[in-house]
Amino acid sequence: MKVVIMAGGKGTRISSIASDIPKPMIRIGEKPVLQLEIESLRDQGFKDFIITISHLGHVITDYFGDGSGFGVNIEYFNEVVPLGNAGALFEIKDKLSEDFILINGDAMMEVDMKRFYEFHKEKGALVSLLTHPNNHPYDSGLIITDKNDSVIRWLTKEDERNDYYKNIVNAGVHILNKPVLDKRIDKEKIDLDRDILKPLCGTGTMFSYHSTEYVKDMGTPERYEEVCNDYLSGKVNNRKLSNKQKAIFLDRDGTINHYVGFLRKPEEFELLPNSAEAIKKINHSEYLCIIITNQPVIARGEVTYDGLDNIHNKMETLLGNEGAFVDDIFYCPHHPDSGFEGEVKELKIVCDCRKPKPGLFYQAAEKYNIDLSRSYMIGDSDSDVEAGSNAGCKCIKIDRDGDLLKAVNEILE
Repeated sequence: MKVVIMAGGKGTRISSIASDIPKPMIRIGEKPVLQLEIESLRDQGFKDFIITISHLGHVITDYFGDGSGFGVNIEYFNEVVPLGNAGALFEIKDKLSEDFILINGDAMMEVDMKRFYEFHKEKGALVSLLTHPNNHPYDSGLIITDKNDSVIRWLTKEDERNDYYKNIVNAGVHILNKPVLDKRIDKEKIDLDRDILKPLCGTGTMFSYHSTEYVKDMGTPERYEEVCNDYLSGKVNNRKLSNKQKAIFLDRDGTINHYVGFLRKPEEFELLPNSAEAIKKINHSEYLCIIITNQPVIARGEVTYDGLDNIHNKMETLLGNEGAFVDDIFYCPHHPDSGFEGEVKELKIVCDCRKPKPGLFYQAAEKYNIDLSRSYMIGDSDSDVEAGSNAGCKCIKIDRDGDLLKAVNEILE
């Protein structure tokens, strides 16, 4: 499979770090970030690269040559006239494989691409986007999906958005099927997101692959410094899903937000003091942050699945406003006691996912390759502790509406 790397940007926001070389040639540790990308993909069996270049492109060609010194084959496309970040794709179309990987050359990434490709083939996708939460969703484009991971809306920065939204952002790592380029776009400069990908929303051909792996734009000096620290600490490589992960699992009600009994609407959701700070600390650590919560209000007929999504959207928005995010949410919609007016009968069952049973932990472990024995559960009830223990996790019980930050500090210190 061919890999196309877009490496023609000027990197004006990070010019204070290096103004005399292309942004993809800025070093992380001892190597340019572009070299780290190429080596990561090479080590996974991808050997054929096409790099699109423009601004100071000779710096890239002089360094990499034909790629043989790095164990790969590299061709170049030089944009003499700027074509936008996707115009070059139409010029190199005849050189592409039927499916091809498309990435930005100026982002730090470590992704299990074979796992991503399996998702792409399973969905029969024309386009697959690697998506993730980030710590600044308020100024990022947002991806909205249905229950089958099909992308139904794409909100760019300038698009109007609801007050509350799910923190899912395009990471800039794509797998595309060549027919996506069959129809030439009649513009001098073609934007990948707005002109090629966004029009596919709602067609059932573009899918979101949710990943917790490390992909970070280093477009500002502050983000560049963070990337350097993460690389040197080993966090970048450790987050690759072919490696066993560690997680801090959190209960929701009474742990992250004020406990109100059966929480039924977004207006009732209120973050506890310090919970965003605690989650931010998890985000900067080697642990994933995953919520495990019982939500019997669905089985009781008091909240729909969409209604629960709205509550969680508020949570993710409030956390994002404070620079924090959760990697995923697993919930049990069931309840064992039946015979009540308004209940959803098919959900009134004895299941293996309602805490204190460990089913949700096993689901998370399978999805993200988590070593449960090296993970923690933090909650405010005996049921939380029992569930975490049943899953093989270490457990910390806090007081209801207690201090999550203190428990997180205990783990991380």
